[in-house]
Amino acid sequence: MKRMHVHVAVEDIPNAIGFYSALFATAPAVVKPDYAKWMLDDPRVNFAISTRGRERGLDHLGIQVESQEELQDVYARLRTAGGAVIEQGQTACCYAKSEKSWIDDPAGISWEAFFTTGENTHYGDGTGEREARIAHQTACCVPQADLASPSGCCTTQE
Repeated sequence: MKRMHVHVAVEDIPNAIGFYSALFATAPAVVKPDYAKWMLDDPRVNFAISTRGRERGLDHLGIQVESQEELQDVYARLRTAGGAVIEQGQTACCYAKSEKSWIDDPAGISWEAFFTTGENTHYGDGTGEREARIAHQTACCVPQADLASPSGCCTTQE
């Protein structure tokens, strides 16, 4: 079963946790100093927030799947949708291990398709995601000045 994913960049994690916990009527499933995530069932969404150096607001959208088979189905949909699909592969992202790919929609919003396989002890240094998302050259990407800083989301696993 698939789950919608929304990631919002925020300035103040405790304040944002308070707001979204009230809005969703539940506490986040994951809380870190720079990140929080709600795994909601109604609506079925993985809603995440972070303070990872990007502009505040909508960071990206995505589709999270629960099996490798579902991931291949979504990957086929990405190819059918058109545009450049950036295959990131295995990553350590947002305190999780995942396989993912990226595409930009016609409005320039980055979408990720991913299958989470486990937890990770660190957020990630941004290497893989920056390379994938900057390849799209959209307004949603990390500003050029931030490329050298390790404040992004994901890193390619070796």
